[in-house]
Amino acid sequence: MLASFGAFDPYCGRAVPAELTGYLLVATPRLVDPNFERTVTLILDHGAHGALGVVLDSPGGVDVGEILPPWRPLAAGPAEIFRGGPVASNALVGLGRLAGEPDPETAPAGWRRVVGDADPVGTFDLAVPPVPTLVAVRVFAGYAGWDEGQLEDEIASGSWFVVPAEPCDALDPEPRSLWARVLRRQGGRWALVAAHPEDPSVN
Repeated sequence: MLASFGAFDPYCGRAVPAELTGYLLVATPRLVDPNFERTVTLILDHGAHGALGVVLDSPGGVDVGEILPPWRPLAAGPAEIFRGGPVASNALVGLGRLAGEPDPETAPAGWRRVVGDADPVGTFDLAVPPVPTLVAVRVFAGYAGWDEGQLEDEIASGSWFVVPAEPCDALDPEPRSLWARVLRRQGGRWALVAAHPEDPSVN
């Protein structure tokens, strides 16, 4: 599928960003690692040290209320703890949306914006009780991590498309179809990749 479209362009026609915080990694059909096949990963932090993100489209089947009862009323549906990645699966990462612009006095503890300006989405400390400015949250068990230069090598080898995230992606109510929908909104030849069968032998 990818070869038929000519030279591989992981940035879908966009300029290469200086850093990838707030971008999505969309698995290409070349990526067959079971941890990431047909996934969408939001990059939470990226720099010379490497990168860290969470997989957005893998609900884990455990209700948020079973592990973190105070956060259950704010959990965006499906209100499950998502599988954020293969690293430190016993560690919980919180992503939340704020109502309006962040204010240091009213933002949740440990708040760090990831994507969006109005009603932004960012990470926060799950160990501290909810605050009124948080309107929706999603909890992830584990994360995805890359050492210095590792992610860049994977992108260059054809494992990932790299596209800007939209604030709605992080808390999408239909996560299992997110991969195809993110590809379709890129348009052109990248939208066609969304039709790539899970089993190429069926094509």
